[in-house]
Amino acid sequence: MAGVFNLLGQITQAASVNAVWELCIPYYRDLGFARVNYTFSKFLSENSYGDPDDALFLTTNSPEYLRFFTRDKFYTRTPLFHWVLNNEGACTWRWVHDAYQSGALNPAEAETVRTNLANGILAGITISFPSAARRARAGLGLIADPGMDDDDVDRIWDARGEEILAVANMMHLKISQLPLTTRNRLTARQREALEWVADGKTSQDIAVLMGVSVAMVEKHLRLAREALDVETTAQAVAKGALLNKIFLRPEAEPD
Repeated sequence: MAGVFNLLGQITQAASVNAVWELCIPYYRDLGFARVNYTFSKFLSENSYGDPDDALFLTTNSPEYLRFFTRDKFYTRTPLFHWVLNNEGACTWRWVHDAYQSGALNPAEAETVRTNLANGILAGITISFPSAARRARAGLGLIADPGMDDDDVDRIWDARGEEILAVANMMHLKISQLPLTTRNRLTARQREALEWVADGKTSQDIAVLMGVSVAMVEKHLRLAREALDVETTAQAVAKGALLNKIFLRPEAEPD
């Protein structure tokens, strides 16, 4: 348990999403889950997980698996994806296989189960993280190593489930505070211009504060809107704030 406390402390000090991820992967791997998927979107709607370009997706799986997982939005048809969207907490995958065997899944869900089984994805754990924001949702999938089945995973969960949840929740909470590495990055000047807009400054004010022309300020704001794929500067400020891309501490600024 001391090792877990040490890991939790290290996660709190991590300065980037990748640093958090690299701290957690060995922990999951040592438990028997070398294949891990994590996704986080702040733009959930009733019928969509949001634009994939605005979502964070991390995986230890191979590029081949990633292509298979995202091709034709395969993941959106899986029963576990639907479970994450509609639940908070954690579950092992036994219920999926029970529902498949009993015919309780719809045809699209059943097909994804057959495809996963054919690709050696037999058992695992899924965590759906709680969120105070209505449009935010994050999930973690731990895929059991080859040779493990539902019984093996259930034994691990019964013995170490609270510990796994503690590490996973700390990982997610830390990632949610860091700049999300999605879409095109803002330059330092684009970020600064948006921050001054957020503070209520006009283009003329910003030009004086940044020591540039008004035309250059407008250029920075236009490029920021393009990078964030929005139409107005107000939308850029809102989206930049949601993605933790403005008002960054120096050590948290992306490379």
